Amino acid sequence: MSSAVPGMSGVNGRGPIRAKGTRDKGKGARAGFAEMARGRWPTLELPAHLAALYAGFPFDRSVPDDPVSLVRPLAVDRRSAEIAGIFAATLAIGRAASIRRAFSTWHGLAGCDFRHFVERSARPTSDRAVRAFRHRWIRGDQLAYLGYRLHEIQREHGGLEELFRAGFEGPNGFAGGVDALAHGLRGDDATAARVRPPVGYRILFPSPLESARSPCKRETLFVRWMVRTEVPDLGVWTHIPTGELRIPLDLHVYWIARNLGLTHRKTPSWAAVEEITAALRAIDPVDPVRFDFVLCHTGISGDCPKHREVARCGPCAVRPDCRLWHGRPWPGPPSAQEQPLVAPQTVHA
Repeated sequence: MSSAVPGMSGVNGRGPIRAKGTRDKGKGARAGFAEMARGRWPTLELPAHLAALYAGFPFDRSVPDDPVSLVRPLAVDRRSAEIAGIFAATLAIGRAASIRRAFSTWHGLAGCDFRHFVERSARPTSDRAVRAFRHRWIRGDQLAYLGYRLHEIQREHGGLEELFRAGFEGPNGFAGGVDALAHGLRGDDATAARVRPPVGYRILFPSPLESARSPCKRETLFVRWMVRTEVPDLGVWTHIPTGELRIPLDLHVYWIARNLGLTHRKTPSWAAVEEITAALRAIDPVDPVRFDFVLCHTGISGDCPKHREVARCGPCAVRPDCRLWHGRPWPGPPSAQEQPLVAPQTVHA
């Protein structure tokens, strides 16, 4: 199946986006992974099998189902991409179809022009229809306050890239960038105190420096969209290297990564994010999170049934590396936070 995505153009509008072919990282990358791999899991063949999974993945099937496909047409410039992207990433909770509906509804409530909505958000809007919006536990008054914070961030920093970069270039690297992004979006500085955020707003933007239990999936997903230039991402940020990105860890990616031996963590925490990213960086130092979309949508689509099933597991490129296929038990008893059986078409926070 072709990896082209019909009818979808890059930010520069030059035609359909395509997944680039697998890249041979040579003996250096393979040696680095071999040095990392200890014991039976992960297998030494996993880098080649992941590359095959990526090369054969049907992007034309999965990209249209992903929320980023609704952001792409709105990303006419960096500012527009940031605004649409942070709204979409904030709403990325629950089933993929539900996220897309919620984003489209919110776009309509914002007058079908997010940039204009933010530019006139010197104070959070009190529009009744906006405040009545609901998606899972996210409310319209919280998104209206996010619009206000984006207005203030533009005025104070120039944009979300500048905000992220200020933290990224500090001693904590990528985690520092996510921390700066979280603080800016929450409005934790003194000037934000003049407009109090709605109840429950601040917890939408966790920081890895404050809550090690959170994988901060939606923030890392947003940054991935902004930085990577390959399908399906937007590539509008120019100062953050792809090699420094971290995996946006939802339950699909966590489940598959753990059964491939990329992490031994028993919960999808920030430590698991770092562990999985380090393993993927040993395979592809330049762009370790390029496998994220493929792993995530292998789970979302149901291609990975989350148990041994000959019909669906048979064609899978990483089947030889999977604990479940080899009859291995789930590596460690599930904790209360783990949800090993995940319904298809679900994207988790």
